[in-house]
Amino acid sequence: MKKKVAASVKRSTPKPNKKKTLRSTKTIMAKKLPVPPPKPTFKEDPGFAQAVQNYEAGLKAMQEHKFDRAKTLLEKVVATGLKEISDRARMHLSSCNQQLANSATSFKSQEEHFDYAVSLMNAGQYEPSRNHLEKILKQNAKADFALYGLAVLDCLTGQVEESLKHLSDAIRLNPHNRFQARNDSDFQNMADDPRFTELLYPEPNDPPPATPEYKKR
Repeated sequence: MKKKVAASVKRSTPKPNKKKTLRSTKTIMAKKLPVPPPKPTFKEDPGFAQAVQNYEAGLKAMQEHKFDRAKTLLEKVVATGLKEISDRARMHLSSCNQQLANSATSFKSQEEHFDYAVSLMNAGQYEPSRNHLEKILKQNAKADFALYGLAVLDCLTGQVEESLKHLSDAIRLNPHNRFQARNDSDFQNMADDPRFTELLYPEPNDPPPATPEYKKR
């Protein structure tokens, strides 16, 4: 019998197994999630820009010892509620209030104290202004300028009777206040009140002005 020749088997070199890399679920999920919009920049957020501007102006006013103006500006910053800047503004506002409280008892003169009260009135801080005007009168009951200031303040806050009383007292102590009141636009709310007209334009033979209480009896 013929011997069968064993067929030579060609052994091919093994091909490396290419495993498919599976994407992790985390990567897939990350791609599907929407990308949050970027935070607005300084130029794109006018509210934040205004708060920063008020904050810087407030600090400058404090450095110049203009604590009334600084307080107003810093209060605007705190009112925005912006965490990035309102906390710092609140800290400086506290310091500003302390300075104002200290200065309230260290005026060089009653005239300087009066100017401070008027500045509060002009800023719309009516109650603090009233407190300072009343302090002046406690120190000097004949301070006609303080009575005049109270008359203006009462008129601005709608207290007509009190305004007439204080204005009458101011004119009685200093007749010049009558002429000042004639050109004072702060009394425009009482321009049509006949009692106000009588105070400003009395008859030649009229006695000195009295307080309005006698008119109510």
